[in-house]
Amino acid sequence: MPTNNGSADALIRRRHIVYVEGYDPQGAEGYHNLFSRSFRRFLKNWPLQTSISDVQIDSDDFAHWIIDAKGPNWQVATRYDFLRQEQMIRANMAEPLWRQVPRALAWMLNYLFTGTLFRVYQASYQYGLALTAFQLMLIWWFALAGLGGGLIAWLAMRLVDGPLAFAVIVGIVAAVICFRLLRPLADKLFVVQINSHWPYLLEYARGEPSCWDRCIEVGAHRLVDIAKENAADEIVVVGHSGGGVTAPALLARALELDPELGRHGPRIVLLTPGSLMPGIGLHRGAARVHRDIARIAVEPSILWIDVQARADILNFYNFDPVSGIGVDAGLARCNPLVWIVRLRDMLAPEFFKKLTRSWFRMHYQFIMGNDMRAPYEYMMLVCGPVPVEQWARRGRDILAGFAADGTYRPT
Repeated sequence: MPTNNGSADALIRRRHIVYVEGYDPQGAEGYHNLFSRSFRRFLKNWPLQTSISDVQIDSDDFAHWIIDAKGPNWQVATRYDFLRQEQMIRANMAEPLWRQVPRALAWMLNYLFTGTLFRVYQASYQYGLALTAFQLMLIWWFALAGLGGGLIAWLAMRLVDGPLAFAVIVGIVAAVICFRLLRPLADKLFVVQINSHWPYLLEYARGEPSCWDRCIEVGAHRLVDIAKENAADEIVVVGHSGGGVTAPALLARALELDPELGRHGPRIVLLTPGSLMPGIGLHRGAARVHRDIARIAVEPSILWIDVQARADILNFYNFDPVSGIGVDAGLARCNPLVWIVRLRDMLAPEFFKKLTRSWFRMHYQFIMGNDMRAPYEYMMLVCGPVPVEQWARRGRDILAGFAADGTYRPT
C-alpha cells in the first residue's frame, strides 16, 4: 500500500475522500445529487464500469457514499465522507435580517478601514470586484426598498389629504413590503449567502469562538481515525471554496491530535480547489488562519495542493497562498504545490462561454465532471487509479497514459 515512505506513484486501489464544503446550505443530499449528475457527465468521456451508492447519513456531523470504478486493467473503491455543515449554515442564513444586515455592514466597514479590501484587490482584482459586487448588492437591496417606500409615501401625500405622519407610516410599510418582495431576487443572486458567510469567517479568522469550531474538531478526529484504520491507499481532504479555509484548519488540528499523522499509514493529501482562503488570510488580524497555514506549509508528511484557475473569478489565480497572505514559513517550507488548471480545456466551447456569465457554476467546475478529457478531472482524482499528487505534477503525461477505453499504461 502506498504510504509516505516513497511509493507516492503506486496505483491506487482504495481511496478515502474527506470533503469539506464551502458555505453552501444544500447539505449532504444536495451535494450527493450534484456529484451523481456530474458523474454521469464524466462517464461520457470515460467508458468505465461504475456505481455510486445512495447517500448515507451517519450522524449530525458526517454522511458518506461509495464510488466503485473499474477500467480494463484497474479498479478503485472510494469512500466519500462529507463533513456536514448544512445545519449551521442554514441556521445562520435563517437569522432575522435585522441581525444579519448590521453584522454584514460591520464586516464591510472593517474590510474597508483595515485596508483588507485593497489588499484583496492587489492580490486579485477579479476577486475584489466580485466581493465588492456582493457588498453593493446588499446596499442596493436596501436602497431600492427605501426608494420604493419613498415613492409610495409621495403618492400617498398626493392622493390623500392627510397628515405627514400618515405618509411616513405608509412609506415605512411600503419599504418593508418592497424589501420582502426583493428577497427572492437577493437569494437568487446569493446576496444573503455571501453576506452571511464573511462576517462569521472574520470571527473565525481572528481566533474568536465561531460556528466552525465543532466541524473542525470532529473532522480532525475523523481524519486521525481514518489514518489509524490504514484501510486506504490514499486519503484526500478536499476543501473547495470556503472549505479552503476550513480544511487546512482541520489538518492543523489533526496534527495536534496526532503529531505523527502522515508519517504512518496512507499518504495524506490536502486538495484546495478554488480556495477563497486568501480573501480572509489577507486580513492582518486573521491570526488563526495564519497559524493554520504556517503549520501546513512546513509539514513534510502532508502534501497540500492548491488548485487555481484564471477563468474562475471566485478564486485567487496565480497566487502564493502562504507568503501572499503574509506568512513567512522560512526555509522549512514545503507546501503547497500550486496547480494551475484551465477550465476552458475541460468544457465544450459553447458551454464555457455560457458559464462565463455564471460565477458560481464556473466556480463549482472544480468539483464537477468535464465535457472533455483534461489534465484536471475531479472525478478521476476521486475514483481513478493514479495518485492525486501525480495528476498535479505531470497531468498531461498521466492523461496520455489512458487509452480511449480507460486502460492505463504509465508513461
